[in-house]
Amino acid sequence: MNLRTRLSTLAAVTTLALLSACSGQSATVGGSAKEPASGGNAAASGDTINLGAVIPLTGASATIGEDQRRGIELAVEKINANGGVLGKKINVIVEDSGGTAASALDAARKLTSANKVPVVIGEYSSGVTIPLGQFLQQQGLVHMNVGSSSPDVAKIGSLSFSTIGLDTIASKFTAEYLHRNGYRKAALIAPNNAYGSGVADTFKAAFEGLGGQVTNTVLYTEGQTDYRAELQRLRGGSPDVIVYSAYGQESKVLTSQAFELGLSKAVPWFAIYLSMCTADADPRAVEGQLGMDVNYIGPDGKSYEDAYKAKYNQAFATTFSGYAYDAVMMAAAAIEKAQSTEPQQIAAALKEIGKNYSGVTGQIAFDAQNQRSDQPYAVLKYTGGKLEPAN
Repeated sequence: MNLRTRLSTLAAVTTLALLSACSGQSATVGGSAKEPASGGNAAASGDTINLGAVIPLTGASATIGEDQRRGIELAVEKINANGGVLGKKINVIVEDSGGTAASALDAARKLTSANKVPVVIGEYSSGVTIPLGQFLQQQGLVHMNVGSSSPDVAKIGSLSFSTIGLDTIASKFTAEYLHRNGYRKAALIAPNNAYGSGVADTFKAAFEGLGGQVTNTVLYTEGQTDYRAELQRLRGGSPDVIVYSAYGQESKVLTSQAFELGLSKAVPWFAIYLSMCTADADPRAVEGQLGMDVNYIGPDGKSYEDAYKAKYNQAFATTFSGYAYDAVMMAAAAIEKAQSTEPQQIAAALKEIGKNYSGVTGQIAFDAQNQRSDQPYAVLKYTGGKLEPAN
C-alpha cells in the first residue's frame, strides 16, 4: 500500500483508551513479569526473557505512548510466534512514565532493581528520554530511544541506541522544504525543554544557512492553559510562515488559541511532526496545515501495517508505533546473536546488526554514536480530519 493510501485513512485521533496501564502501574506484553531469582539472571528467568519499556501512557503524550505500546505488543507477538529468543518466550514489562522525568526514573529503577531487565525502551519526550538514558547508561544497561529527537540524545553514551532520527536531520529537512517553496521569514514556537530547544537551534542554523531569516523564537512553558501572549509574540518581524512543534495535548491548546486569535489564518503554519501536533487537536484549528513527519513505513513494513490493522481494527493512530516495534525486534535479534542477555554483549551485537537492518520503518544504520544515520521523512497535509501527502 502506498503512502497516499495509508495516510488517507490516518485520522487525527482523540486520546486513546489506555489499554495496558494507569499511571504508576506496570503491565506486561507477552506474558507475566518474572520476579528476580536470587543468585541468577532474572532477565532470562525460567522460560521467559524480560525486557523493559518506559513510555507515556498518561499525560500530554498519552496518545502516542499507547501507540508505542501497540508497536511493542505486535513485536512480542511476532517474535514469540516465530519461536522466541534463545528458545524462550520474550516479554516486555511496560511502565508508565506519565510524561515526566521523575516518574520515568522511578519506573526505570523498578525495572532494573526488581525485574533485572538488560534492555529498556523509551521514552517519547527528549526531556524524559535523556535522563532515562543517562540513568540506564550509569547502570550499565542498554537503552533504546524510540521517539525522541533532541541532538543531546546522541550524548547519552555507548549503551544508548536510537531507532528514530534526531533533529539534526529533521530540522534540515524542514528548512530545505520551506526555503524550496519560497518561504524566507519564519517564526518558531516549541516547548522550552531539551526537544524544543534542539528544534529551535537546529532549524535556525539550517534555515539561515540557506539564506532565510528566523524572525522570532518562542519557547513556551509546558502545562499552561493560556498561550495567547506567546502566540502574539510570533507576529513580530512579519513572518511568512510559523513553524511549530508541540505534544498532543499542548498542541490542542496552542492551535485552538491561534485559531481564535486569527493567527493561523493570517500566516501559514508548518508543523514539525504533524501527526503529533494534530493527534488531539480541534480539527477546525488545524484544517489545511502542512507539516513534516517521519515516514513510518519502509519497503519491508507492509506485513506490520497489515498486522496493526488486523489487531486494532484501524489504520495507524500515529506515526510512532513502528519505531518501538523495530526496537523490540532489534533487541531480540541482538540477544539471539550474542547468545546472551548480558547488556554489554547485547550492545556489541546491536552495533553489528545496526550496520544495515531492514526495519518496518525502513533501513536502520547506526552511526558512530549509535544514532540512526538516515531518517526518511514526508510532507503531509491535514485535511478533512485526515493526514495526506502534500502536493
